[in-house]
Amino acid sequence: MRFPPSFLEEIRARLPISEVVGRRVTWDRRKSNPTKGDFWACCPFHQEKTPSFHVDDRKGFYHCFGCQKSGDAIGFVRETEGLTFPEAVERLASLAGLPLPQVSPEDEKREARRKTLYEVVELAAKFFEESLQSRTGARARGYLADRGIAPAVSARFRLGYAPAERFALKEYLGAKQVPVEDMVEAGLLVSGDDIPLPFDRFRERVMFPITDFKGRVVGFGGRALAEDAPAKYMNSPETPLFHKGWLLYNGGPARTAAQKGGPLVVVEGYMDAIAMVAAGFAATVAPLGTALTEEQLGLIWRIAQEPILCFDGDAAGERAAFRAVDLALPQLAPGKSLRFAILPEGQDPDDLIRSGGAEAMNEVLAAARPLAEMLWRRETADARLDTPERRAAIESKLGEILRAIGDETVRRHYRDELQTRLARLFAPAAAEGRRPFAETRGRARSLPTPRAALGARSSRLAHSPVVLRSALPSRDALILLAVMNHPWLLADHAEELAELELAHRDADSLRRALLDAAAAGSAGDSETLAHRLEQAGCGPALASIKRAITHASDWGVRADAAAEDVLTLWHQIVSLHRKKRTLSKELKEAEHALGSEPTEANFAWLKDVQQRVAVLDGTEALIEGFGAPSGRPARSM
Repeated sequence: MRFPPSFLEEIRARLPISEVVGRRVTWDRRKSNPTKGDFWACCPFHQEKTPSFHVDDRKGFYHCFGCQKSGDAIGFVRETEGLTFPEAVERLASLAGLPLPQVSPEDEKREARRKTLYEVVELAAKFFEESLQSRTGARARGYLADRGIAPAVSARFRLGYAPAERFALKEYLGAKQVPVEDMVEAGLLVSGDDIPLPFDRFRERVMFPITDFKGRVVGFGGRALAEDAPAKYMNSPETPLFHKGWLLYNGGPARTAAQKGGPLVVVEGYMDAIAMVAAGFAATVAPLGTALTEEQLGLIWRIAQEPILCFDGDAAGERAAFRAVDLALPQLAPGKSLRFAILPEGQDPDDLIRSGGAEAMNEVLAAARPLAEMLWRRETADARLDTPERRAAIESKLGEILRAIGDETVRRHYRDELQTRLARLFAPAAAEGRRPFAETRGRARSLPTPRAALGARSSRLAHSPVVLRSALPSRDALILLAVMNHPWLLADHAEELAELELAHRDADSLRRALLDAAAAGSAGDSETLAHRLEQAGCGPALASIKRAITHASDWGVRADAAAEDVLTLWHQIVSLHRKKRTLSKELKEAEHALGSEPTEANFAWLKDVQQRVAVLDGTEALIEGFGAPSGRPARSM
């Protein structure tokens, strides 16, 4: 029996090779790294005591460094079970839940036609690329420029433009002897019984070629330029080549980047993926304009065991994250999960990168939360726990959700995790060291509700060290002193200085004066700059800045510091400043949330932010003053 290549590709896409091989071997836990799809075991083909048999889920291949046997999943089944090729394919198709194709002469012709359609779609991609660079593509080029897409990035992703004329692509392909029937079957033309003359499907749109994992163009996404277009984004229809649920935008290049160690990030749209890749996050993919599908999640897990799903910072982004939780739960396995990065409110990755650069996106990705935490947040965010019945209801709901987890080991650990969280949520008083209600032995004593207990905690926030702020952070003073002692920084970093948020009045006034000096071209050397600042009335601000800095903390911005040291410290303190501002905003939100809704979830959020602030403060202390040996002990919460 002959199998079409598309069917074999689908088996490989659905069935990780580690799942096939894992039925025959025991993985070595010390050498294996499931999160990267990297597995080691003793070879099943020869006797050995030290694991030299390697399986790579990302490439779909196995190789033994001892006996040199290698191959894919089909080859492994043939070798270990003594099956013919068709028998091995049938076995794997059964494991993958795929019905066997009924191959007929017509099917063989259809497979040959697929090869022709690849050529047709490739010709269309070239036409769209040429149209973007032509006179008619000026508006599309302007749109891409407004979105911050440089020509080199546009060329990298083969972006194009579909002209507004109804028959532009049709005539181009016709001139290359492509039959209209092929154009229709490739999804490039709109046709039907009520349409006497098929016409171009994509018109007046910026075009995004969509490739399969082998890099072949199989379809397109189009973004409308006309304001009154019925659909802002449009994809190719389902064709012999294009199956939307089984494709990922930038899937092939992202897989290659992930194999080199980059974190796999999943964003929501084409422009988000392009912006991420342009900013250095090469292992970024996106679903094709719709919600993530179960099949796409399977493809993502074949690339990385713990990808980061990055959702927009709005209500729709939160709903998408919660849908992904439900989608993932039945498929969780040891080492295989998701992390969730939520962007600032009202921003998508493209917005964030354009406003804050790659550093801002790095901060968001570094703060990605595990799936268990997203599940807990969803189920407890608005929960009312003031009666036994309501507490029982949330416990029952979580138990029902746990039953969706297919893997018994993962389900057990989730049960333990959620039971611990429930215990803290239902009895915060006990968590503070008070005796539980059962130990009062009948005495007239009531157990404080979570709301009452947390309300008491939130009332003490005003006296917490978290709320106290220093008059002028030494980090802000260091930034300004670096510029004052080394005015050459203004040549390349004035824009960076202008974008920083300096809340203290003296710091902000001095920053404005420094930027004015740079704009006037009169910064000069440090003495000239100091004189100009004095003339501008910044003497008191200068004194305030100098008072805020300790001798131990100004090691890298002194006037005699080497330029290389100055730049190193500049990048460090500016990065810390941005991170601290982001955390400070989140801290205020957490404090406000706890004051408004004193739930255990909000209290846990506040504690988490406090801990991250403490870690950042310790890092800042090490960088600014080299810690305690330099005379500046790390602050703590």
